[in-house]
Amino acid sequence: MVLKILVIVPCGKAKIWDRQPNRGPTKARSAYIGAPFIVNKTFAEKFADKWVILSAKYGFIDSDFVIPENYNTTFKNPSTNPISVNALRKQVKEKNLQNYDFVVALGGEDYLRMIKQAFQDVSKVIAPAQGLPLGKAMSHVKALSKLGKKEMLKRIGIS
Repeated sequence: MVLKILVIVPCGKAKIWDRQPNRGPTKARSAYIGAPFIVNKTFAEKFADKWVILSAKYGFIDSDFVIPENYNTTFKNPSTNPISVNALRKQVKEKNLQNYDFVVALGGEDYLRMIKQAFQDVSKVIAPAQGLPLGKAMSHVKALSKLGKKEMLKRIGIS
């Protein structure tokens, strides 16, 4: 049996507009430029049957979704008006994200909490770097990215 894997990568605070303020609308895969995003994107591109980015502003977006301009919305700060769990649940259905055997969720606790709530009762969520500080989480995901798919799945508890 071939398992279908959805990987969810958190967006990131560092964006292309921080370096190029006059840059216009940019595809999501190129808009986020921080090291954690790049490490997670590499993992997703290697192992996912499909991968999406979780943006606190836009929700679950494809890598070719065009972000019109810089923004600073975060799940950590409710005053930035982040997307709600209910809106994320709606996106899961609308985008057919529930049609995967496993959801591999990367990122920090705030993102994991939102992902787990959005996929509650829909898909099994695996968080390979959960509980690790940022540097260790990045090292862990980087190490997983060097493995073959079968070995990576075994290491994260899917086999």
